[in-house]
Amino acid sequence: MSKSTPRPFERVQVGVESESDGAPVPAVIWSPTYEVDLGPHVFVTAKYRLARERLLADRTLTEGDFVSPIAATHDELARAHTEQFLTRVETDSLSAGERMQLEVPLTEELREAMAVSCGGTLLTARRALEDGVAVHLGGGFHHAHAGHGEGFCLYNDIAVAVRVLQAEGALERSAVIDLDVHQGNGTTAIFADDEDVFTFSMHQQNNYPEIKPPSDLDIALEDGTEDDHYLDLLDGALLDVLSEPTPELIVYLAGADPYEKDQLGGLSLTLEGLRRRDRMVLERAVEQSIPVAVLMAGGYAHQLADTVSIHVATVEEAVRVG
Repeated sequence: MSKSTPRPFERVQVGVESESDGAPVPAVIWSPTYEVDLGPHVFVTAKYRLARERLLADRTLTEGDFVSPIAATHDELARAHTEQFLTRVETDSLSAGERMQLEVPLTEELREAMAVSCGGTLLTARRALEDGVAVHLGGGFHHAHAGHGEGFCLYNDIAVAVRVLQAEGALERSAVIDLDVHQGNGTTAIFADDEDVFTFSMHQQNNYPEIKPPSDLDIALEDGTEDDHYLDLLDGALLDVLSEPTPELIVYLAGADPYEKDQLGGLSLTLEGLRRRDRMVLERAVEQSIPVAVLMAGGYAHQLADTVSIHVATVEEAVRVG
Protein backbone atom coordinates (compact mmCIF):
# COMPACT_ATOMS: atom_id res chain seq x y z
CA MET A 1 0.00 0.00 0.00
CA SER A 2 1.08 3.57 -0.58
CA LYS A 3 2.57 5.20 2.52
CA SER A 4 1.01 8.60 1.88
CA THR A 5 -1.42 10.08 4.39
CA PRO A 6 -4.93 8.70 3.81
CA ARG A 7 -7.73 11.09 2.95
CA PRO A 8 -10.47 11.13 5.58
CA PHE A 9 -13.84 9.67 4.73
CA GLU A 10 -16.91 10.83 6.61
CA ARG A 11 -19.50 8.09 6.41
CA VAL A 12 -23.05 9.27 5.77
CA GLN A 13 -26.19 7.19 5.47
CA VAL A 14 -27.72 8.07 2.16
CA GLY A 15 -28.63 4.59 1.03
CA VAL A 16 -31.84 3.73 -0.80
CA GLU A 17 -34.88 4.09 1.44
CA SER A 18 -36.86 0.93 2.08
CA GLU A 19 -40.59 1.14 1.47
CA SER A 20 -41.23 -1.41 4.23
CA ASP A 21 -40.03 0.62 7.24
CA GLY A 22 -38.62 3.89 5.93
CA ALA A 23 -35.09 2.97 7.06
CA PRO A 24 -32.21 3.65 4.66
CA VAL A 25 -30.61 0.50 3.25
CA PRO A 26 -27.58 0.05 1.01
CA ALA A 27 -28.01 0.06 -2.73
CA VAL A 28 -28.21 -3.51 -4.04
CA ILE A 29 -27.03 -3.93 -7.62
CA TRP A 30 -28.53 -6.75 -9.71
CA SER A 31 -29.39 -7.57 -13.32
CA PRO A 32 -31.50 -10.37 -14.81
CA THR A 33 -28.75 -10.82 -17.42
CA TYR A 34 -26.71 -12.62 -14.73
CA GLU A 35 -28.84 -15.72 -15.18
CA VAL A 36 -27.08 -17.50 -18.04
CA ASP A 37 -27.92 -20.93 -19.44
CA LEU A 38 -24.69 -22.91 -18.98
CA GLY A 39 -26.33 -26.29 -19.42
CA PRO A 40 -25.70 -28.90 -16.70
CA HIS A 41 -23.10 -27.05 -14.64
CA VAL A 42 -22.04 -26.70 -11.01
CA PHE A 43 -22.23 -22.90 -11.40
CA VAL A 44 -25.99 -22.34 -11.17
CA THR A 45 -26.50 -18.73 -12.22
CA ALA A 46 -30.14 -18.77 -11.10
CA LYS A 47 -28.81 -18.25 -7.56
CA TYR A 48 -28.75 -14.48 -8.04
CA ARG A 49 -32.41 -14.26 -9.03
CA LEU A 50 -33.44 -16.69 -6.31
CA ALA A 51 -31.58 -14.65 -3.68
CA ARG A 52 -33.33 -11.51 -4.91
CA GLU A 53 -36.71 -13.23 -4.72
CA ARG A 54 -36.00 -14.42 -1.16
CA LEU A 55 -34.96 -10.94 -0.05
CA LEU A 56 -38.20 -9.54 -1.46
CA ALA A 57 -40.36 -12.29 0.02
CA ASP A 58 -38.77 -11.81 3.45
CA ARG A 59 -39.30 -8.03 3.16
CA THR A 60 -35.61 -7.43 3.74
CA LEU A 61 -35.67 -5.34 0.57
CA THR A 62 -38.25 -3.85 -1.74
CA GLU A 63 -38.23 -3.57 -5.52
CA GLY A 64 -37.09 0.01 -5.15
CA ASP A 65 -33.94 -1.02 -3.28
CA PHE A 66 -32.47 -2.71 -6.36
CA VAL A 67 -30.41 -0.73 -8.86
CA SER A 68 -29.79 -1.92 -12.43
CA PRO A 69 -26.24 -1.68 -13.82
CA ILE A 70 -25.13 -1.18 -17.40
CA ALA A 71 -22.41 -3.13 -19.17
CA ALA A 72 -18.82 -2.00 -18.80
CA THR A 73 -17.53 -0.50 -22.05
CA HIS A 74 -14.63 -1.88 -24.05
CA ASP A 75 -12.43 0.94 -22.76
CA GLU A 76 -13.40 0.17 -19.16
CA LEU A 77 -12.66 -3.53 -19.62
CA ALA A 78 -9.32 -2.58 -21.16
CA ARG A 79 -8.28 -0.98 -17.88
CA ALA A 80 -7.78 -4.50 -16.52
CA HIS A 81 -7.51 -6.69 -19.65
CA THR A 82 -5.28 -6.73 -22.70
CA GLU A 83 -6.59 -5.57 -26.05
CA GLN A 84 -5.58 -8.89 -27.58
CA PHE A 85 -7.69 -10.85 -25.12
CA LEU A 86 -10.70 -8.55 -25.47
CA THR A 87 -10.51 -8.87 -29.26
CA ARG A 88 -10.44 -12.67 -29.06
CA VAL A 89 -13.48 -12.64 -26.80
CA GLU A 90 -15.40 -10.12 -28.87
CA THR A 91 -14.71 -11.99 -32.12
CA ASP A 92 -15.35 -15.41 -30.55
CA SER A 93 -11.84 -16.53 -31.49
CA LEU A 94 -10.56 -18.04 -28.24
CA SER A 95 -8.42 -21.10 -28.77
CA ALA A 96 -9.59 -24.56 -27.72
CA GLY A 97 -7.21 -24.38 -24.78
CA GLU A 98 -8.57 -21.01 -23.68
CA ARG A 99 -12.12 -22.34 -23.82
CA MET A 100 -11.16 -25.33 -21.68
CA GLN A 101 -9.46 -23.04 -19.18
CA LEU A 102 -12.58 -20.86 -18.97
CA GLU A 103 -14.69 -23.92 -18.01
CA VAL A 104 -17.98 -22.32 -19.08
CA PRO A 105 -19.27 -22.08 -22.67
CA LEU A 106 -18.40 -18.75 -24.30
CA THR A 107 -21.65 -17.45 -25.77
CA GLU A 108 -23.03 -14.00 -26.51
CA GLU A 109 -25.22 -14.42 -23.44
CA LEU A 110 -22.17 -15.05 -21.26
CA ARG A 111 -20.24 -12.13 -22.76
CA GLU A 112 -23.12 -9.80 -22.00
CA ALA A 113 -23.55 -11.13 -18.46
CA MET A 114 -19.86 -10.72 -17.66
CA ALA A 115 -19.68 -7.21 -19.12
CA VAL A 116 -22.77 -6.20 -17.13
CA SER A 117 -21.26 -7.81 -14.04
CA CYS A 118 -18.18 -5.61 -14.46
CA GLY A 119 -20.46 -2.61 -14.79
CA GLY A 120 -22.33 -3.82 -11.72
CA THR A 121 -19.22 -4.01 -9.57
CA LEU A 122 -18.13 -0.59 -10.80
CA LEU A 123 -21.53 0.82 -9.85
CA THR A 124 -21.38 -0.96 -6.47
CA ALA A 125 -17.98 0.59 -5.78
CA ARG A 126 -19.25 4.04 -6.74
CA ARG A 127 -22.26 3.69 -4.45
CA ALA A 128 -20.06 2.42 -1.62
CA LEU A 129 -17.85 5.49 -1.92
CA GLU A 130 -20.97 7.67 -1.75
CA ASP A 131 -22.99 5.81 0.88
CA GLY A 132 -20.53 3.75 2.92
CA VAL A 133 -21.89 0.30 2.00
CA ALA A 134 -23.24 -1.13 -1.24
CA VAL A 135 -23.92 -4.69 -2.37
CA HIS A 136 -23.60 -6.43 -5.72
CA LEU A 137 -25.89 -9.43 -6.02
CA GLY A 138 -23.35 -10.84 -8.45
CA GLY A 139 -19.68 -10.25 -9.23
CA GLY A 140 -16.51 -11.61 -7.70
CA PHE A 141 -14.99 -13.21 -10.83
CA HIS A 142 -11.51 -13.27 -9.35
CA HIS A 143 -9.84 -15.97 -11.48
CA ALA A 144 -9.84 -13.91 -14.70
CA HIS A 145 -6.36 -12.63 -15.59
CA ALA A 146 -5.41 -9.67 -17.75
CA GLY A 147 -4.88 -11.89 -20.79
CA HIS A 148 -7.18 -14.86 -20.27
CA GLY A 149 -10.28 -16.09 -18.48
CA GLU A 150 -10.37 -19.16 -16.27
CA GLY A 151 -12.35 -20.94 -13.58
CA PHE A 152 -15.82 -19.72 -14.71
CA CYS A 153 -14.48 -16.12 -14.86
CA LEU A 154 -14.30 -14.35 -18.22
CA TYR A 155 -13.62 -10.77 -17.05
CA ASN A 156 -12.26 -9.67 -13.68
CA ASP A 157 -14.92 -7.27 -12.40
CA ILE A 158 -12.90 -6.42 -9.27
CA ALA A 159 -9.92 -5.22 -11.27
CA VAL A 160 -12.06 -3.39 -13.82
CA ALA A 161 -13.85 -1.42 -11.10
CA VAL A 162 -10.72 -0.48 -9.20
CA ARG A 163 -8.77 0.44 -12.32
CA VAL A 164 -11.58 2.66 -13.68
CA LEU A 165 -11.92 4.49 -10.36
CA GLN A 166 -8.16 4.93 -10.17
CA ALA A 167 -8.09 6.38 -13.70
CA GLU A 168 -10.87 8.81 -12.82
CA GLY A 169 -9.03 10.00 -9.74
CA ALA A 170 -11.92 8.82 -7.55
CA LEU A 171 -9.81 6.27 -5.69
CA GLU A 172 -6.20 6.00 -4.61
CA ARG A 173 -5.79 3.28 -2.00
CA SER A 174 -8.02 0.20 -1.90
CA ALA A 175 -8.05 -3.27 -0.38
CA VAL A 176 -9.48 -6.51 -1.71
CA ILE A 177 -10.70 -8.89 1.00
CA ASP A 178 -11.23 -12.20 -0.78
CA LEU A 179 -12.93 -14.83 1.38
CA ASP A 180 -13.90 -17.23 -1.38
CA VAL A 181 -12.72 -20.81 -0.76
CA HIS A 182 -10.45 -20.46 -3.82
CA GLN A 183 -7.56 -18.03 -3.98
CA GLY A 184 -8.23 -15.05 -6.25
CA ASN A 185 -5.26 -15.70 -8.52
CA GLY A 186 -6.40 -13.40 -11.32
CA THR A 187 -6.97 -10.41 -9.05
CA THR A 188 -3.67 -10.98 -7.28
CA ALA A 189 -1.78 -11.22 -10.59
CA ILE A 190 -3.35 -8.07 -12.03
CA PHE A 191 -2.50 -6.00 -8.95
CA ALA A 192 0.89 -7.60 -8.25
CA ASP A 193 2.83 -4.40 -8.98
CA ASP A 194 0.28 -1.90 -7.66
CA GLU A 195 1.27 -0.59 -4.23
CA ASP A 196 -2.06 1.17 -3.89
CA VAL A 197 -4.11 -2.06 -3.97
CA PHE A 198 -3.69 -4.41 -1.01
CA THR A 199 -4.83 -7.95 -1.82
CA PHE A 200 -5.82 -10.32 0.98
CA SER A 201 -7.00 -13.86 0.34
CA MET A 202 -8.02 -16.46 2.92
CA HIS A 203 -8.63 -19.74 1.11
CA GLN A 204 -8.28 -23.50 1.21
CA GLN A 205 -4.70 -24.41 0.35
CA ASN A 206 -5.45 -27.80 -1.25
CA ASN A 207 -7.86 -26.47 -3.82
CA TYR A 208 -8.02 -24.64 -7.13
CA PRO A 209 -6.01 -22.89 -8.49
CA GLU A 210 -2.95 -25.12 -8.44
CA ILE A 211 -0.62 -22.15 -8.89
CA LYS A 212 -1.40 -19.35 -6.43
CA PRO A 213 0.52 -16.13 -7.07
CA PRO A 214 1.26 -14.41 -3.76
CA SER A 215 -1.21 -11.82 -2.53
CA ASP A 216 -0.06 -9.06 -0.18
CA LEU A 217 -1.48 -11.30 2.53
CA ASP A 218 -2.45 -14.94 2.06
CA ILE A 219 -3.86 -17.26 4.71
CA ALA A 220 -3.82 -20.82 3.39
CA LEU A 221 -6.27 -22.98 5.33
CA GLU A 222 -6.10 -26.69 6.05
CA ASP A 223 -8.87 -28.95 4.80
CA GLY A 224 -11.85 -29.03 7.14
CA THR A 225 -11.16 -25.71 8.88
CA GLU A 226 -14.15 -24.90 11.10
CA ASP A 227 -15.90 -21.72 12.21
CA ASP A 228 -13.99 -20.71 15.32
CA HIS A 229 -10.49 -21.22 13.93
CA TYR A 230 -11.45 -19.50 10.68
CA LEU A 231 -12.90 -16.49 12.49
CA ASP A 232 -9.92 -16.21 14.83
CA LEU A 233 -7.57 -16.07 11.84
CA LEU A 234 -9.77 -13.55 10.06
CA ASP A 235 -9.96 -11.37 13.16
CA GLY A 236 -6.19 -11.06 13.27
CA ALA A 237 -5.80 -10.55 9.52
CA LEU A 238 -8.27 -7.67 9.42
CA LEU A 239 -6.06 -5.72 11.81
CA ASP A 240 -3.32 -5.84 9.17
CA VAL A 241 -5.54 -5.21 6.16
CA LEU A 242 -7.27 -2.18 7.66
CA SER A 243 -4.21 -0.67 9.32
CA GLU A 244 -2.44 2.49 8.22
CA PRO A 245 -2.48 3.62 5.52
CA THR A 246 -6.22 3.13 5.65
CA PRO A 247 -7.81 2.01 2.35
CA GLU A 248 -10.36 4.36 0.83
CA LEU A 249 -12.43 1.39 -0.37
CA ILE A 250 -12.74 -2.27 0.52
CA VAL A 251 -13.90 -4.68 -2.16
CA TYR A 252 -15.19 -7.66 -0.19
CA LEU A 253 -15.71 -11.04 -1.89
CA ALA A 254 -18.17 -12.86 0.36
CA GLY A 255 -17.78 -16.28 -1.24
CA ALA A 256 -20.40 -18.83 -0.23
CA ASP A 257 -18.12 -21.78 -1.01
CA PRO A 258 -16.27 -22.10 2.34
CA TYR A 259 -19.56 -23.73 3.38
CA GLU A 260 -19.21 -27.27 4.74
CA LYS A 261 -21.55 -28.70 2.08
CA ASP A 262 -20.09 -26.98 -0.97
CA GLN A 263 -19.29 -29.19 -3.95
CA LEU A 264 -16.09 -27.34 -4.85
CA GLY A 265 -14.87 -26.58 -1.34
CA GLY A 266 -13.23 -28.50 1.44
CA LEU A 267 -13.66 -26.21 4.44
CA SER A 268 -16.24 -26.76 7.18
CA LEU A 269 -17.90 -23.43 7.85
CA THR A 270 -21.54 -23.52 8.90
CA LEU A 271 -24.28 -21.19 7.74
CA GLU A 272 -23.98 -19.31 11.03
CA GLY A 273 -20.19 -19.18 10.73
CA LEU A 274 -20.43 -17.58 7.31
CA ARG A 275 -22.90 -15.00 8.64
CA ARG A 276 -20.50 -14.19 11.50
CA ARG A 277 -17.70 -13.82 8.94
CA ASP A 278 -19.69 -11.27 6.95
CA ARG A 279 -20.68 -9.40 10.10
CA MET A 280 -17.04 -9.20 11.22
CA VAL A 281 -15.80 -7.75 7.92
CA LEU A 282 -18.67 -5.28 7.58
CA GLU A 283 -18.57 -4.09 11.19
CA ARG A 284 -14.82 -3.55 11.07
CA ALA A 285 -15.16 -1.50 7.90
CA VAL A 286 -18.00 0.62 9.28
CA GLU A 287 -16.20 1.14 12.61
CA GLN A 288 -13.26 2.63 10.71
CA SER A 289 -15.47 4.59 8.28
CA ILE A 290 -14.11 2.66 5.30
CA PRO A 291 -16.54 2.24 2.40
CA VAL A 292 -17.15 -1.39 1.45
CA ALA A 293 -18.42 -2.85 -1.82
CA VAL A 294 -19.75 -6.36 -1.21
CA LEU A 295 -19.65 -9.00 -3.97
CA MET A 296 -21.16 -12.50 -3.86
CA ALA A 297 -18.35 -14.55 -5.56
CA GLY A 298 -18.51 -18.39 -5.56
CA GLY A 299 -21.09 -20.78 -4.13
CA TYR A 300 -21.82 -24.34 -5.28
CA ALA A 301 -23.59 -26.12 -2.43
CA HIS A 302 -25.11 -29.55 -3.06
CA GLN A 303 -28.47 -27.93 -2.29
CA LEU A 304 -28.94 -24.73 -4.27
CA ALA A 305 -31.13 -23.40 -1.45
CA ASP A 306 -28.08 -23.38 0.84
CA THR A 307 -26.08 -21.21 -1.56
CA VAL A 308 -29.03 -18.85 -1.86
CA SER A 309 -29.35 -18.69 1.94
CA ILE A 310 -25.68 -17.77 2.30
CA HIS A 311 -25.96 -14.95 -0.25
CA VAL A 312 -29.17 -13.73 1.39
CA ALA A 313 -27.46 -13.67 4.79
CA THR A 314 -24.62 -11.59 3.33
CA VAL A 315 -27.10 -9.00 2.06
CA GLU A 316 -28.96 -9.06 5.38
CA GLU A 317 -25.74 -8.28 7.25
CA ALA A 318 -24.97 -5.43 4.86
CA VAL A 319 -28.46 -4.02 5.40
CA ARG A 320 -28.00 -4.33 9.17
CA VAL A 321 -24.79 -2.29 9.24
CA GLY A 322 -25.57 -0.05 6.27
